[in-house]
Amino acid sequence: MKLEVIDWILIGIYLVITLYVGFKFKARASKSLVEYFLGGRSIPWYIAGISMVATTFAADTPLAVTELVNQNGISGNWLWWNMLIGGMLTTFFFAKLWRRAKILTELELMELRYSGKAAAFLRGFKSVYLGIFMNVLVIGWVNIALMSILKVFFGIPDSHLLWYIALAMVISASYSTLSGYIGVALTDAVQFIIAMTGSIILAVIVISSEEIGGITGLKEQLPEASLNFFPKISFSGDNGITSVLSISLGAFLAYTTIQWWASWYPGAEPGGGGYVAQRMMSTRNEKDSIWATLFFQITHYTVRPWPWILVGLATIILYPNLPADKLREGYVMAITDFLPAGLRGLLVVALLAAYMSTISTQLNWGASFLVNDLYKRFIKPPEKLSSKIRSEKHYVFVSRVITILIMIISLYVTTLITSISQVWVFILECGAGLGMVLILRWYWWRISAWSEITATIAPFVAYAVSRFIFHLEFPNSFFITVGFTTVAWLLVTYLTPATNLDVLKNFCLKVKPDGNWKKIYNELNITYNNKNMSKLYLSWISSIIMTYSILFFSGKFLFHEFKEAAIWFLIAAISFVFLRRNLLKD
Repeated sequence: MKLEVIDWILIGIYLVITLYVGFKFKARASKSLVEYFLGGRSIPWYIAGISMVATTFAADTPLAVTELVNQNGISGNWLWWNMLIGGMLTTFFFAKLWRRAKILTELELMELRYSGKAAAFLRGFKSVYLGIFMNVLVIGWVNIALMSILKVFFGIPDSHLLWYIALAMVISASYSTLSGYIGVALTDAVQFIIAMTGSIILAVIVISSEEIGGITGLKEQLPEASLNFFPKISFSGDNGITSVLSISLGAFLAYTTIQWWASWYPGAEPGGGGYVAQRMMSTRNEKDSIWATLFFQITHYTVRPWPWILVGLATIILYPNLPADKLREGYVMAITDFLPAGLRGLLVVALLAAYMSTISTQLNWGASFLVNDLYKRFIKPPEKLSSKIRSEKHYVFVSRVITILIMIISLYVTTLITSISQVWVFILECGAGLGMVLILRWYWWRISAWSEITATIAPFVAYAVSRFIFHLEFPNSFFITVGFTTVAWLLVTYLTPATNLDVLKNFCLKVKPDGNWKKIYNELNITYNNKNMSKLYLSWISSIIMTYSILFFSGKFLFHEFKEAAIWFLIAAISFVFLRRNLLKD
């Protein structure tokens, strides 16, 4: 694909803006780790919320949706649509708790909630496990996606692609290293607007083309099963579905009944965590934390999907002979084939913005673990620093160095990854069963550091056995991993000592959790009131119904199925009334 002068001007303007932000906030970020990693806990809810959405919109996301739609039709999106259930759980049950804890990173929670050497080990272990191992896997698959885009766009040979990725990472690391979290959050807002604008323009142009013929032409040229929002179950067939363009019943049940609470997955951690927790902790107060997370969930599932899905459906018609391992490239081919100069540059900027948003966040988030929870906690605590360098500026300097090191490691890992989907499945399965511990540690006093250690390690054992001994594939292997991990951590919870009582008392005084904490509140001579739980459950259920209804309303409206659209709109309106009444009671 050849870019015109106007395309290069747009790309240049975008890069200048991002670097300007880096230098603009350099001095502020250098003041302390709280400024560098949380923006001084002064971020408005709408900036924090947009930042969450932007980070989950990586360069690979529209390509991944295109692949899902090609393989399984619209219903294939339940692979990630199911995560709304856990996301809304985070919004109402955990957002305020993360902000109330007043910690710098989620791993600092380990020694606030647990006690002894096990808590210290868990904090140090997870700083490396999440900050390096899992982090570079995520960055690696995002890099692989950008490599695919660059290859199709510009015909860059494979031998040269890594150099272009290195350049893109250097630019991302430059502004995130200089400005810290505040720069990342502000550029996220700009990047999300650019990325969504580009996605919508592409969808409109492709669907309006002569080859597709609008929504009517799209529907006429596609098999009916590809347009189903839910899998059509038919027990007369061998695979339990009416068409290959639909997910299986087993996969649908795995997604909607188990995956959302059982699996650790970047951006959708049960109970919050990762960069979502970082955003919640960066807000001005507890209410901002809730609103930011609510905004993220609604925008993530109702604003973003349909432009990608429409283009994905169109690629089934436009590029019917794409091999199975190239289906995702149909999205990039649509850009090259249908967009004129100027708009082509805008889409390049949109995908570059999506890429940089994710990379800058992962670098900043990973560095926060390695500095605050490893280096500062175990290697160079403040008391070990000489008076000459004992300052927050020392740790900020180390943060910048570690950010660069993560970037270098990620580039190497990128060369080892051959399949993005395999990385996805690996991360899903190696976190399967951990999710319930991450949820219950806030709501059940008996959960201990040993519970979480077991739930972190057990999935690797179960995954290896189910995959390499029994040769099971997802979702069958997933069920086994979740079951094994759940039994393992429950046994360990009851067979090992509980967390130190003084630690639990301090946690209750600071965080004020609901749930099964009556024993601890009695020790503190504090009246135990658990009535808030019913309101949280009502808010959770009504918000899920509302958001799914908006999602399906939008889809039915776009496909000119107005009667069904009206039904979904009515359900959304009713659930909104319930949700609003609950929120106003706060």
